Amino acid sequence: MKSLRPANTPALQDTAFLILLVAVTLAFGWILLPFYGAVFWGIVLAIVFAPLYRWFLPRVRRSRNAAALFTMAIILLIVILPLAFVAAALVQEGTGFFRRMQSGEISFARYFEQILAVLPAWVARILDSLGLGDLGALQQRLIQGASQGGQTIATRAFDLGQNTLDFIVSFFITLYLAFFLVRDGSGLSGRIWQAIPLDAESKRNFFAMFATVIRATVKGNILVAGVQGALGGLAFWYLGVHGAVLWATLMAFLSLLPAIGAALIWLPVAVYLLVTGEVWQGVGLMIWGTLVIGVVDNLLRPILVGKDIKMPDYMVLISTLGGMAIFGLNGFVIGPVIAALFMSAWDIFAKARKEDRA
Repeated sequence: MKSLRPANTPALQDTAFLILLVAVTLAFGWILLPFYGAVFWGIVLAIVFAPLYRWFLPRVRRSRNAAALFTMAIILLIVILPLAFVAAALVQEGTGFFRRMQSGEISFARYFEQILAVLPAWVARILDSLGLGDLGALQQRLIQGASQGGQTIATRAFDLGQNTLDFIVSFFITLYLAFFLVRDGSGLSGRIWQAIPLDAESKRNFFAMFATVIRATVKGNILVAGVQGALGGLAFWYLGVHGAVLWATLMAFLSLLPAIGAALIWLPVAVYLLVTGEVWQGVGLMIWGTLVIGVVDNLLRPILVGKDIKMPDYMVLISTLGGMAIFGLNGFVIGPVIAALFMSAWDIFAKARKEDRA
């Protein structure tokens, strides 16, 4: 009588090993999930500063540890410390700004009232038709929105205080992982290269696209956003606008989104200055925003990013917004990376189909 057990064929062995490989990979990803942000930013720092590590390496007698330590020192000096100072100033100024709103020193309803008082009659009728002409109702909406915003900020601050230990752990995981990825990244990427079951050209396209998008997003978008936010904050500080650091941070954040930009912040302020009689200040802010803040993107981005990223602006915008909706702040890098890999994968598939037909 023949045995009912299936033959131990090579195909069965391959299938069993593939299932095992997928299972242990998912389990490892599950383990890393609580600190996925720390792991992700460790990888990002390693990719962005890999050229600096390669520059240090021949200058420290090919000592990989020394080159990695010097690279981490530069990261702490030009990335971590400035972010810490900006975050401390933002918390202090944001708290003071919210207190002035609660005390009535800063009243958006009063600002709207001043703007409506000088608007033409036809504009006032349009606002009435949109439900924005009733100052009482508008003030209640603003108070309600400010209250909800204050509660959200307080909740976030409380959560941050409760999760301080998690933040510290994540911070050190990022730096620790970045050190080893900077030092051993070439060997690790070589192993991944050999393990991916694709032809050499496809793997080369994927690796190049992944590294290029991350470098372009971090080096280009973040630096450009920081410069635009700093220029806008400097203008607000010069004009005596309350919360210059807070508004500068918001302008930098909005500058990450193509086709939206920092104008959502500085343009309403310029309009308010114009309609309240501060004509030269309003005109100056409009000129500064258009010719300096707006043009800096067109000047710096080609220098910092180059022409390697060939994604249309609408794809960058959608992927950035979608990535931030799913992954939070990390999504402004994860979203464009996924979009770029998506486009690259379909491009490879289309080329393969074309070759098969030929």
